[in-house]
Formats: sequence, structure tokens, C-alpha cells
Amino acid sequence: MNGTTQFATFMLVLLVFWPSYNLVLALFVWWRPKPGGSEVSSRHPLQYWIIIPALNEERVVANTVRSALALDGARTPVQVVVVDDGSDDGTPHVLAEIDDHRLHVLRRTLPDARKGKGEALNHAFRYIRGLAEEAGTVHRTIVGVIDGDGRGEPGMLSEISAYFAQRQVGAVQCRVRIHNRTNLLAFLQDLEFSCVVDASQSLRDVLGTVGLGGNGQFVRLATLMGLGDAPWSACLVEDLELGLRVHLSGRLIRYATRATITQQGLIDANRLLRQRTRWGQGNLQCLGYVPKLVRAKHVGSFALLEFLQYLLTPWLVAPMTLLITALVGINFYAQFSGHSILGLTASSSNALLALGVWLLALVLPGLIWGVVHRLKHGDEPLWRCLVVGLVYPAFLILGSISTLRALYRHFAGRNTWAKTERLAETESPPAKPVPRVA
Repeated sequence: MNGTTQFATFMLVLLVFWPSYNLVLALFVWWRPKPGGSEVSSRHPLQYWIIIPALNEERVVANTVRSALALDGARTPVQVVVVDDGSDDGTPHVLAEIDDHRLHVLRRTLPDARKGKGEALNHAFRYIRGLAEEAGTVHRTIVGVIDGDGRGEPGMLSEISAYFAQRQVGAVQCRVRIHNRTNLLAFLQDLEFSCVVDASQSLRDVLGTVGLGGNGQFVRLATLMGLGDAPWSACLVEDLELGLRVHLSGRLIRYATRATITQQGLIDANRLLRQRTRWGQGNLQCLGYVPKLVRAKHVGSFALLEFLQYLLTPWLVAPMTLLITALVGINFYAQFSGHSILGLTASSSNALLALGVWLLALVLPGLIWGVVHRLKHGDEPLWRCLVVGLVYPAFLILGSISTLRALYRHFAGRNTWAKTERLAETESPPAKPVPRVA
């Protein structure tokens, strides 16, 4: 088999496999796993403590706090802890204007402040642990994390409580959507979170490998206490690492397919690239858990393969993207130059066909997810879903670039990051406490 035949076979496999993989994965968007637990007792309801880490969040924190307080219900009592991590903007003033006995503001000052999101969460964890131990409510206390721009949908805690009715469940991750998706770049992120990630997490729920995200994670206080005095680490993706540690502790993480947290999407490509580079670098830091997962007796074969897939795939996709692009370019050059390169010759290659196959393999998955978004959510017109689907390949290429940048930063020892700036929002009305049922 000559080089041209091998290349043609490779391109055919690419055309068949990549869109087919996305199509099969997309089917899990409609997967609805049942919580499987009994109804939570109204006499001893779960106590929810929601942590909101806040560093210079004056533009969004008022809406986030009010949204979190509005989740309070008769069977889902809520307390909110805001960790002001040394803000030097108007965040302290904004928080001081919210008069609600369910709100607890913890102020951290330098040099203890600004040591990363993980340390801010640990500070709140120790505060909640102390109060729960004093009240004797450790085993029915759930700790949630909502970012400074997060908004929880009303009633979402009822579904989460149903999952926690299972004793083996140590954590629950919510579905994430983007609420400022009028911008095309933000809509791309909504396509990613509400379709691609949603389908992936639903598949992981079947396999028992659900990952925790930085926004919308809920963990039993007892599970966090089992991980020591500082369950969150200084890892750049402290959420992913916490999820791995929960799995290794033998606890199950479930994915709530209806409970939804919305957040701001980034509308600047440079900031998005910076964010994804940080995520990629954090993913690299978590590779040290691979040997532990391999040795873990309670991690089954299929679960292990899935863990390896989402830990290792980013580092395979980036070089594969470069390789495929290079092969197409070489094939195109061989066609029009008349030279033989790597066995590809002008007489036996069809550069335009190769280019067409490559572009089709790139475009088809995006169109699949665009249609899925329309069918699943129905809150965007079809034409807009198709447009964002056509642009999706550029989003994937940006991901490959961020992966390569993450590799460079990791091996250069550059681990410092600036906080993502928020967009200003219209202020929402204050939340009113829900009367308790005796």
C-alpha cells in the first residue's frame, strides 16, 4: 500500500469515525438517569450551605447572592457563605447592602487572601464544618459552590436532594448553561456546556465517572471532611481534582440532568484562550492521579478507560489536529507541485478531495451539535444554531491552541493567573426568605 492509498484510507476513517462518535455521544443529551433514592424526609431535610468565592465581583455578586438565597425552600433550607477574598473594588460595599440573616460574609485580607479559589473554598468549608459540628447536622449538610456569576434555577435543589437520598452518593454536579449567549462566542460556550459536556456527563453518570465543575458542584460535608482539613487544593482546576479525590475515596458522583446553573460566557477570544489554557494546564497537573486510578480496586475497567479518556484526550487531540492539517497541506502541495512527498504524488493524489474530506469531518460534528441544541432546548432559532455549528470547528482549533500553550506554560513553570473579569449586569430584586414548615 503506497503513501497515497494509506492517506486516502486515513482520511476515510476520519470522515466516518469523528462525526459518528459525535452523533452517538449526542444521543446521551436525552439520557435521563433516575436518582434512585427515596424521598427526603421533611422532618430532617438536608441543610444546604452555598459557597460563593468572590474576588472583585462587584458587577455580579449581588445578583448571585440573591439567586442563591432564592433557592431556599421548606425542604431545602439554604445558607449562603460569601468569601470576600481580599477584594479591592466595591464588592464589600455591595455585600454590606444585602440585609439577610441567611447570608454570611467571610472577609479574607492579605497576606492570607488571594491564594487561589481552592484556599477561599477551604476557608468557607472550615467555617461551615464548625457550625455543623456544633449543631450536630454534619451528616445532612450539603456544601454547594456557585461562582460569582452563577445563577441557580428555582427548584433545582429538589432534584439534587433526590440524588443525595442514596447513601453512596458523595457529590452531585449540575448542568451548566450560558445566560449571555446573544454573543456568538458566548453561544459557542453554551453549545459546549449544554450539549457536548451535558452528553459527556450523562454518559459518565452511566459509567460512574462524573466529573465536578467549578460551578454547580454539591458535596456532602461528611465527604469533604473525609478528605482532610483542605479538601480543595491549589490546582488550577481544583474542581476536577476534587472530583477525582471523591471517586478515589469510594464515593459516587451523580450528574443532575435538569438542575441547571447559568453563568456568564466570555465574549473576548483572547480571554477565552487564556481561560482554556489555564484549564489545560490544570488538567496536566491532574495527570498524577492516573496511577492512583489504575490501582484503585473499586474503579472498574470501563470507568478507568473513561477516566483516562478525559484526562489524556486533550493531549492527543492537539498533536493529531496538527498532524492532519500537515498531511492535508502536504497532499495539496504534492498535487500542484508535481513532487513526491512522503509517498504522495501528483498523479495519484487528489488534493481537493482530501481537503474536502478534512473540512467535512470538521464541520459535520458542529452541525450535529447545532441541531441537538435546537431540539433539546428550543430557545434559539434554527438558523442561529446552524451558524454556531458551522463556527464550532474554529472553537475546537482554539482549544488545540490553548492545549499547546498549556504545555508550554507547564514546562516553563508559569503557574500564576489573573482573574477573569466579569461583565456588568442589571440588578435583580432581592430574594425573600421562604417560610419554614413546622
